[in-house]
Amino acid sequence: MDQPKVQKRKLTFEDNVIKKIAGNVSGDIDGILSMNGGLMSNIAERFRSDADVTKGIDAEVGQKQVALDMEATLEYGADARVIFDQLCDRVYQALKQMTGLELIELNLNVTDIMTKREWANQTSEGKKETKDRVN
Repeated sequence: MDQPKVQKRKLTFEDNVIKKIAGNVSGDIDGILSMNGGLMSNIAERFRSDADVTKGIDAEVGQKQVALDMEATLEYGADARVIFDQLCDRVYQALKQMTGLELIELNLNVTDIMTKREWANQTSEGKKETKDRVN
């Protein structure tokens, strides 16, 4: 017996889902120390136990396409152009694979550069990562 076919179908994604995908991808790219949010995001971060992977990411999500604006702190000495190219490629692939949406625009604003030591000393994220890495 044949199953009736759905005549009307629509798959949508909240902006936060797209931001999480982009945030998780950015965390796997060497040279990106952290994604940076605005003042309210930084204040809210003090009251959370886990880092917010959507911090520093804004998304516009359409039915077929996505545009992203991201802010990040990069590692001192890293090639920002290489990091940016990797970010664009990996976010594009992840979004296409998981959602079927096409990334048509990605803007990255580098708000700071730090050595890993400076980053670890100045942020709770860095202190946690350093602690997790060193026994």
